[in-house]
Amino acid sequence: MILYEYPFNESMRTMLRLEHLFKRMSTLMWREAAVDHHYALATLFEVMDVASRADLKSDVLKELERYKQQFESYRGNPAINEAMLDQVITRINLAHAGLNQMVGKAGQSLAANDWLMSIRSRISIPGGTCEFDLPSYYAWQHQPVGQRQNDLQQWVSSLAPLFQALELMLGLLRDAGHPHMVAAPGGLFQHSMREGKAYQLLRLRIDPSLGLVPEISGNRLMVTVRLMRHEADGKLKLAANTDAGFELTLCG
Repeated sequence: MILYEYPFNESMRTMLRLEHLFKRMSTLMWREAAVDHHYALATLFEVMDVASRADLKSDVLKELERYKQQFESYRGNPAINEAMLDQVITRINLAHAGLNQMVGKAGQSLAANDWLMSIRSRISIPGGTCEFDLPSYYAWQHQPVGQRQNDLQQWVSSLAPLFQALELMLGLLRDAGHPHMVAAPGGLFQHSMREGKAYQLLRLRIDPSLGLVPEISGNRLMVTVRLMRHEADGKLKLAANTDAGFELTLCG
């Protein structure tokens, strides 16, 4: 099954982009090739660009606080395992405290590193990090694998509180949804949102053997999914002659 996610607001869009970048960076930094470490650094700079949004930190903190209050309200409920509840609340408290202790915007300490910023200023230029442009960076790429990995780990560690808080918050959000199968006759599915319920994220799982690509659009009132198929010319066209189903989860 292929999983697609669709955010319903700009804050959630930013968080999903950051999660995507963090995962890519974590994969690349533990590989051994110098070219992988080059793209790990490029991803680190992308993280800094996305995480520089002024209200990102406060948005994540507010969401964690909201979940803490929600879980606290479950105390005394005979259907709730108190030990598990305590574990979840402890994780929320630790993530909240770690992020709250971050000074300034995410990546602020990295922005003070002149060597990293010299790479950042040229990495978006095609071929801008060649050895004749940045000889010190070229020399770093020839350092032993362990040294490069240690450097990357040190630079990434300044962003760890944000990643840990974001990972926990998105995990709680996804767990709050209830998946169910829906039908899309003629390749089209529409769903009216429940009045008074504010959703933040849509999750869609579809069987790859169907050869269909979902195009998702939505707002607080309505969700529309169009199941598209690749044509011979590479264009996407609505699979109007196809009745298909997929798993839908709304998380709020």
